[in-house]
Amino acid sequence: MAVLLNSMVSPMTTSENSRNPYGGGGGYLFHYQNLCHLSFNKKKKKKSNLFKVWAYTQMSTVSPKDNDKDKDDKDASVFSLPNWRTTKNDPRTKDHKLNDAFLFLEYMVGKGHKADMFQATQLLYDLCKMNKLRKATRVMEMMVISGSTPDPASYTFLVDHLCKRGNVGHAMQLVEKMEEFGYPANTVTYNSLVKGLCMKGNLKQSFEFLEKLMQKGLIVPNAFTYSFLLEAAYKEKGVDEAMRLLDEIIIGKGGQPNLVSYNVILTGLCKEGRIHEAIMFFRSLPSKGFTPNVVSYNILLRSLGYQGRWDEANQLLAEMMAGGHEDSSPSAVTYNILIGALAFHGRTDDALHLLEEMFNGPFKPTASTFNPVVASLCKKGDVDAVVKCLDQMIYNRRCVPNDGTYNAISVLCREGKMKEAFIIIQSLSGKQNQNNNSLHDFYRNVVSSLCRKGNTYEGFQLLYEMVTKSGFTPDSFTYSSLIRGMCMEGMLEEAIEVLRIMQEEDEENGAEKPKRKPDIDNFNALVLGLCKSSRTDLALEIYEEMIEKGYMPNETTYTILVEGMAHEEEKGLASSVLRELYWKKVISRNTVERLVMQYHLQLQL
Repeated sequence: MAVLLNSMVSPMTTSENSRNPYGGGGGYLFHYQNLCHLSFNKKKKKKSNLFKVWAYTQMSTVSPKDNDKDKDDKDASVFSLPNWRTTKNDPRTKDHKLNDAFLFLEYMVGKGHKADMFQATQLLYDLCKMNKLRKATRVMEMMVISGSTPDPASYTFLVDHLCKRGNVGHAMQLVEKMEEFGYPANTVTYNSLVKGLCMKGNLKQSFEFLEKLMQKGLIVPNAFTYSFLLEAAYKEKGVDEAMRLLDEIIIGKGGQPNLVSYNVILTGLCKEGRIHEAIMFFRSLPSKGFTPNVVSYNILLRSLGYQGRWDEANQLLAEMMAGGHEDSSPSAVTYNILIGALAFHGRTDDALHLLEEMFNGPFKPTASTFNPVVASLCKKGDVDAVVKCLDQMIYNRRCVPNDGTYNAISVLCREGKMKEAFIIIQSLSGKQNQNNNSLHDFYRNVVSSLCRKGNTYEGFQLLYEMVTKSGFTPDSFTYSSLIRGMCMEGMLEEAIEVLRIMQEEDEENGAEKPKRKPDIDNFNALVLGLCKSSRTDLALEIYEEMIEKGYMPNETTYTILVEGMAHEEEKGLASSVLRELYWKKVISRNTVERLVMQYHLQLQL
């Protein structure tokens, strides 16, 4: 821990004895800050000139003010954003244009102008869809700063998106800032925060947060609030605890849960393999005042199908079709569940027959419908059948392969058919008309998707084929994906070894030539993976190694370490370290406030 604190040098208080891997008397943070300052100024000047040109061409779109208005009113004139949506399907071009629109918005708001609300809102939505959540949050802030009134729906959408991506602290901070600006959140927004905390697996913190909101009169819990808490309860403490919560705390204190809440309990019983109890609970729903809907039926069908209890599944399906109620009629999800269950048991012919029936009916299959069948065929090692199924999926049914498709094909690797798996993956890139640039992105995204889904070993196998057969060069993103995947699967020592191998040097023709050198993102991926595995002690060792080898940690590194301490209930230590980091000026006040709020740290600045 001493290394963590002593290795940070404040740009304002450096000394000759300060640790300085880069040499010089000013400390490496000082030099890095100056470097960033110079680089930023050059870029800023260039961008500033570009934006001035664009602003000039856009003056005809600025809403004119009356001549007797003062300068402030003139400065607050409305402007239009450059159109970022008129692009071809090239994701790189779309990304660049989206970024240009964001930078132009930032430039013009900084000059005192007000953005067109419709365009700014659409920009926020598109940034969220591209998972550029920090920029989306910044757009919301700029709308408020410029004097615009954000659409409540876009505000709630942003909070919900932040929570779904695991950025609950950022979402809580955004809500607090918006309330300071005079834009209070509603029940839907607060429910998103409660749901986000529940998704984090912290039931106690979720209750504490909800209690605080209720005391302030900011929220009255509704059926959706209860559902989030019930789901967190069964995932963290088991379905019996969730049922106790429903009966004693929610209903016992006058709460009124809806069918969604009971479906959560039904899901919990099925997840624990208690199918008989689940069926009894399902049959008791009418006595509680609820008629089972298609979601209720699908929950039971999934468990019965995957356990091979076909007679009971068929009986349940017959009830759905004979009921005559739209709410309980089979849906596309019902078909996907049955096809997946059949494929799981190796009945691929029956699954394909049902898939054909689905296509001829009101529901259309997607890649997710085909993926279980592809996985089952791969498990059988039937490469010809796999190719035929994929061709039917892509050409006949016009379904675009997704991450699930790549993970399904990776099953071939487990069956010893690594080369065949690579050939199929390679053919998919051709079927999707990938050019040379996007082929690189395609390969790295395939590896990343395998690592995210717990198939890191298969990701390594396919990566070997990509490198040796196709000349693919792994980049920082690819290595970070592998490191995260190994940590997620508990292969911590192997993840550390990958980073160390990257730092080794090869001898070639008598001269030492470094391999691909790890960057700060690779180190951060490892530190994050170790902290998520409750091994913050190992993460701190990696941090020390970074310092010793001359790598400079960034704010993300420090944030991950503090969060790791907080997750391991070392909140006193986390608070002390966070205070020291802030005093050393290596972490922003904004980040400090977010961490204090999210983890209830005792810290005063």
